[in-house]
Amino acid sequence: MLIHETQVRVYYEDTDKMGVVYYGVYPRYYEIGRTEMIRSLGISYKEIEDANILLPARSLNVSYLRSAYYDDLLTIKTIVEELPSVKFPIKTEIYNQRNELINKGEVVLVFFNGKTNKPCRIPDDFLNVMTPYFKSKRD
Repeated sequence: MLIHETQVRVYYEDTDKMGVVYYGVYPRYYEIGRTEMIRSLGISYKEIEDANILLPARSLNVSYLRSAYYDDLLTIKTIVEELPSVKFPIKTEIYNQRNELINKGEVVLVFFNGKTNKPCRIPDDFLNVMTPYFKSKRD
């Protein structure tokens, strides 16, 4: 299993008139978390796209548990429970500065070949850096 954490500050532009994070901002926080997770593996989204591999979203599920507010420091926990193949399911948990779970969700991405416009398997370079996180303790 791969778990990565990053933090983000709630900016004024993320909130409504009451200073509460607008519900449509959470998918952007998910994207920040997964972008930083991929970067922590030594690969960037740009490198993946430069290789003509795209990662469109197939589905998005979001659960709103508590509110976040202007100027909160949030921790975005990005969780990959299984080694991706064609589908790339990514869970996200967001915690406030009191370490309370305020939001959770899952995005399922699909590896997509930009030249053929068809789904494809995870690129070998990406697979190679992810595989060590999914080896069993018996290996």
